[in-house]
Amino acid sequence: MANYCVPEKGKAALLCISAQRDFVASGSPVRACGSHTALPNIGALVDCFRSHGAPIYHSVRLYKPDGSNVDACRRQAVEEGQRYFMPGTLGAELIDELKPARDVRLDPELLFAGDFQEIGANEFVHYRPRWGAFHNTGLEQRLRDQQITTLVICGFSFSTGGRASVYEASARDFRIVLVPDALCNATEEAVQELGRIGIYLMDTANCLSWMSNGSSGSVEAA
Repeated sequence: MANYCVPEKGKAALLCISAQRDFVASGSPVRACGSHTALPNIGALVDCFRSHGAPIYHSVRLYKPDGSNVDACRRQAVEEGQRYFMPGTLGAELIDELKPARDVRLDPELLFAGDFQEIGANEFVHYRPRWGAFHNTGLEQRLRDQQITTLVICGFSFSTGGRASVYEASARDFRIVLVPDALCNATEEAVQELGRIGIYLMDTANCLSWMSNGSSGSVEAA
């Protein structure tokens, strides 16, 4: 029988969730747990996909100062003056170690318009208005146009944007590889539960081998 969940390396894209400076900044109200261990692994995945010319999508949040586009659970805090993911601020930018060039800056006007900002060869940023990377965005059509069947997912923060993006991708029949040691705020129990919807797990080392060495790597269902 066909297994519609097995990852297809030649049709894979990297989806990096919210790898933004406010998630790693000291004193940030949204500082992600485990960022210091996950970030080098996220960087290794980004470098690997770049070296193979495989698509990379950075999915980012941007919060308007009036709170009008902020999730309900955070909106009041933003309305009352809490500031993170603000367009044009350093905190909203991609983490320096993950940029293709240090002078890359986000273009809020372009992103708010629903466009994809190209920051490198086959590397894009898109804005998502809610937790999941597919909600009211053009991501699915972009992936279909590139004949992508498989998403390798990493980034910040699994408990919100990461997990929501996994469920949204699964609902659209994408094959999904989750990289637990390249995630923040991911518990073992939460990751293992995803096996019920056919998610595959690879640690960073095996994912790099899978992409780079022509081997299958050690791929296991969650």
